[in-house]
Amino acid sequence: MEKKKIILDIRDFSVSFEQYEKGFRKTGLPVIRNLDVTVHEGEMVAVVGSSGSGKSLLAHGILGILPYNASTGGELLYDGAPLTKERQKALRGNEIVLVPQSVAFLDPLMKIGPQIRKGRKDKASGEKLRRIFEGYHLKEEVQDLYPFELSGGMNRRILVSTALMGNPRLVIADEPTPGLHMDMVRRVMSHFRELADKGAGVLLITHDLEQALEVADRVVVFYAGTTVEEADAADFRSEEGLRHPYTRALWRALPQNGFQFIRGTQPYVKELPGGCPFGPRCGQCTEECKGEIPVREIRGGRVRCVHAV
Repeated sequence: MEKKKIILDIRDFSVSFEQYEKGFRKTGLPVIRNLDVTVHEGEMVAVVGSSGSGKSLLAHGILGILPYNASTGGELLYDGAPLTKERQKALRGNEIVLVPQSVAFLDPLMKIGPQIRKGRKDKASGEKLRRIFEGYHLKEEVQDLYPFELSGGMNRRILVSTALMGNPRLVIADEPTPGLHMDMVRRVMSHFRELADKGAGVLLITHDLEQALEVADRVVVFYAGTTVEEADAADFRSEEGLRHPYTRALWRALPQNGFQFIRGTQPYVKELPGGCPFGPRCGQCTEECKGEIPVREIRGGRVRCVHAV
């Protein structure tokens, strides 16, 4: 079988924020570190992790829309070439499309129709928008309304519609379905799946592992700002198919696996332990876990754990 081309390649990516402490003393806050993600053409990759793990910052880093006090490290490659600031600006909203987490990304001073169609007034784009609206139960007159005239759920569907209108090569969906009815959630996810099946790369950023497993090809698990495991979605059919203790804990927390929980909380960036960030909550933690933890390839997946087999 022909190997699909890598469209997005993120290597050892890091994001830190410059802050001031006690007067004029500057300090760096390393929110993301040692982060690796790849997305192939025609592939849907789910990035899964709890709140505060750095998932949204990854999306903003790819697009070059991080705050002014942020600095990045590592490599971002798009279509085999470095994703420089100039390329980010040129590709953003064209080849690379973001479906953001917040409806505040919609322009409050522009009507819905022109926002989605980006000024295009041809018959084909109008017909395409009509079909999208029909699928999301949005009336045609919504095009002539402003975002503040719509409900939060309607604006959420509008955001997803922006990705479906164009022909992007890479779609970054950052928690795209909060507040939507489950039937609509499944419909939105199926549309992202269709985009991948047509050849686009889709990076789905979510805390909902159960929903991600229904549509994704691969799952990348984040914990406290770093990648702890990358596995095929099929590996989640059983706990034994997984490699990292945190990933296994997520599996056990799924409804069909008993809603089991693990004690403790994800550490704040200023309180990270040495070595494995999951160490304080892990029953397998040893002295070896307190040093540098390399990424290893095990059973077709990648994991950052010294005890994984």
